[in-house]
Parts: sequence; structure tokens; C-alpha cells
Amino acid sequence: MKIILSLLLFLILTLSAIAQTKNPNYDAELAKTLGGDEYGMKKYILVILKTGTNTTTDKAVTDSLFRGHMNNIGRLVELNLLTVAGPLGKNDKTYRGIFILNVTSFEEANQLLETDPAVKEKIFEAELYEWYGSAALPEYLKASDKIWEKNP
Repeated sequence: MKIILSLLLFLILTLSAIAQTKNPNYDAELAKTLGGDEYGMKKYILVILKTGTNTTTDKAVTDSLFRGHMNNIGRLVELNLLTVAGPLGKNDKTYRGIFILNVTSFEEANQLLETDPAVKEKIFEAELYEWYGSAALPEYLKASDKIWEKNP
């Protein structure tokens, strides 16, 4: 019985040591700069944009609102407040696109969404969710500005 208990204790300690392996590439300063926790993760606000209640068919109005929407996306990226943005394909839930906002509260997210003309005018409505993802996510933006040939 002692042999079995000793073997079991040895296995538990071995597995525990393996589970606690440190990352040899860990950069504490970068993690701190990006707001990463010990797992390299942080909280964001995920926004799902849905078709809103404003169903105007006036092309000049919708063109202006979408131009303002795109300009606002660029402004939020410049301020490091928007990490991901993009449209979704057609679906039966009327989902139109997503944002991952580099903020931690719904209040902050709602303040940012009010700066988007298409959201403000109800072309889009927003559903907000807390999301826990890689703190390094904003780093892709540095590369993304170097790979597009035409502005959408």
C-alpha cells in the first residue's frame, strides 16, 4: 500500500511540475505593455453588429452613414481602442459585423459605439459581450497596415 501511495504522490508531483512549465520566451515588459495577465490574456469587449431598426432606403443617407462608420473605425484603430473589425457573411441572425474593442467595460464600449454614425442612427444595433483573448491581439495591426493594396 505504501508503494502505491508513494507512486501516486510521485505521479502527482511530476504532473504538477509539468503543468507549471514557464515560457522561455516570456517578455515581462511586453506583457505589461499589452496588459497581459500571467497567461498572456486580457479582457476585451466583443461587439456583434446586427441590422438595426433604421431601414432607410435613401442612398445618400446610407452612403454617408457607412462612410462615417468606416472613418470611425479608422479613428478608433488609431487610438488603440479597436483591435478587430470586419463584416460577416449573410446569415439568418441579421449579424452584420464584429468589433473587438480594446476596453474592459460595457460603459466604455457604449461610449465608443455612440461615436459611430451607423450605430447612432440605428443602421446597426450592437450586442456586447465580455471576451477574454490574447493580449497580443493589437500587435497584428502593425502588420495589417502593410498588407492591403486597396482601401475598402
